[in-house]
Amino acid sequence: MRNKSALIIASLLASVAVVTALPVLGQDRPESILPPGFGEPDPPKPPRPTPQPPAREPGGTDAPSQPSSAAPARPKVSRPKVTGGSAATAAGTTKPVAGEETEFDPDAPMPIIVDIPEQSRRTTAIVGTIGAGEGEMGIGTFQNVTGAYFIPAMRSIKAPLVSRWASIFLRRALLSHGLTPTDVNGSDWAAERASLLMRMGEAHGARSIVQAVDVDQYTPRMFDVAIEAAMAAADPAMLCGMTDYVKAPEKNKDAKSKDAKAAPPVDDKMVLRWQLAKAMCSGLSGETSVANANLDRVRDKVGENSVDALLAEKVIGAGANTRRAVGIEWDEVKELTDWRFGLATATGLAIPDPLYATMNKGVRAWQALAPLLPGAQRLGAADAASELGVLSSAALVDIYSARFEATDPSERAGKPFEYLRLAYAADKVPDRLSAMRQLWTNPNSDGLAKFSGLIVTARAAARTPVSGDYADDAPNLIASMLTVGLDPIAARWASVIGDDPSNGGWGLLAVGSQRPLGKISGGMIADFGGTSASNSEKKAQFLFAGLAGLGRIEASELESLAERFNVPIGRKTKWTQALSSAVSLRAPGAVAVLAAAGLQGNSWKDIPAYHLYHIVRALNGAGYAAEARMIAAEALMRV
Repeated sequence: MRNKSALIIASLLASVAVVTALPVLGQDRPESILPPGFGEPDPPKPPRPTPQPPAREPGGTDAPSQPSSAAPARPKVSRPKVTGGSAATAAGTTKPVAGEETEFDPDAPMPIIVDIPEQSRRTTAIVGTIGAGEGEMGIGTFQNVTGAYFIPAMRSIKAPLVSRWASIFLRRALLSHGLTPTDVNGSDWAAERASLLMRMGEAHGARSIVQAVDVDQYTPRMFDVAIEAAMAAADPAMLCGMTDYVKAPEKNKDAKSKDAKAAPPVDDKMVLRWQLAKAMCSGLSGETSVANANLDRVRDKVGENSVDALLAEKVIGAGANTRRAVGIEWDEVKELTDWRFGLATATGLAIPDPLYATMNKGVRAWQALAPLLPGAQRLGAADAASELGVLSSAALVDIYSARFEATDPSERAGKPFEYLRLAYAADKVPDRLSAMRQLWTNPNSDGLAKFSGLIVTARAAARTPVSGDYADDAPNLIASMLTVGLDPIAARWASVIGDDPSNGGWGLLAVGSQRPLGKISGGMIADFGGTSASNSEKKAQFLFAGLAGLGRIEASELESLAERFNVPIGRKTKWTQALSSAVSLRAPGAVAVLAAAGLQGNSWKDIPAYHLYHIVRALNGAGYAAEARMIAAEALMRV
């Protein structure tokens, strides 16, 4: 049966691209993002796959509830015995057969000495950076899947996603210690995971996956991703352990050659980047003359005023024995790239704000994680990073607190960090609520209410006494707690809200609480949020989709309500079939990737309600009920 399911998902994934048309800052190792207790037992259900305990919020300790089980012991995987031969091959040399006599050739390239002790070598059969207790999904994260089909599916995802919780779930899958599919190269598989993490804004997670593979095992794809990950993390020095292994590709001059047809095209941009990387690493190690020679070779090709070469020269100037003062003029730069971001940030160079808009939104999370940037620049970026699921509520509070301490007391009034201080420290509850409202309603640069305002006040909201006196603030208090998975505390407000569907908090608890609120009728769904509420029709559709996906709609009413709210839950597409197959394969990583494929767009308004239904249903069926509930609740908050 598994083989049949594997064949089904393999064939379906070839068309997944159709769907796409519709930590603590500065840490070397990414932390989990959910709170302690996220994943406590739900009511008993029929036996399902047993996923690992969910992770915490990145950089923090927040969490909802769901069945948890002890992490299965990781099987012993024999580490392949690797010698310097693989590295020598990468460098364009060959290792002689044992016992063979060879003559010294002064023109032959020097072989690379691999100085990794045998007992410390790592296999690419299992690659990951988070383990049990950190949200690891287990070695079966991508079990039974066909990697050759999943790689195009991962590349097709235009991250970041519209959902913070879906991003957290996908992040866990991509960072988990998981077996590599048997049909793909382990280094290539790790490279695709790192590449997707970068697009999501997870710069440090991407770097950790790249560094989890021994450099002499790198493939051309991994070398490309490695240089991008180093730039995303603003860590050009990371490349210095790789430059000796890079063999500059040569264009095959014989167009009629069989090998020429098979050879991949040469990426001139990446060749120049590695030449600049060699120059920077020479400069950082004090070899100024070598650095200058390599830099001059690139300038002969790109020109003296190339901003990419000038930024590399600025990095070289940070090394010993250099006397360089390089100025960068941004006026002529039309777009920001990962290379420009990484080198400018690594040298403490301010990038004009308009250039950030020319890149994927994930770059804002890179900015928030960059330790050399001034706190004022990182504050706004941190808001964006928390909305993307990269920073936890606790990490965001830390950043606000640091800005509070760094600001003159006479200038703190009316600032977000001052409101946050009052939200936690004001003596009276009404004063704390007043401060929270400022953070919930202050618009961001797009003129929209900040979702990050709900995230940063989550624990302040959890400290608010449950009382009818604060019923007007209940919807935002509940939403704030659910952004970080504090659903058991949020559920206490059910006694204040009752069965009033016009109260926004009722719908959030209907899908977000661990226990169902009771029988929910079609009329209650239709009245959710009030008839005058903005996007009331979409909210009703999302509420129905979430309830149906969680199994909280009576089976006898499911079809009629689906027709009433115009949510075609019975529609079958290649994507829905692939998602169902991933659940049957017990591959949570495959579920995470396919769920992400269905959550691409500029906002939740772009997401069809039946996508939400299938995603919630799949996560719930795969044993990740808590994540399913949080995604359903988030859809209601952000539509």
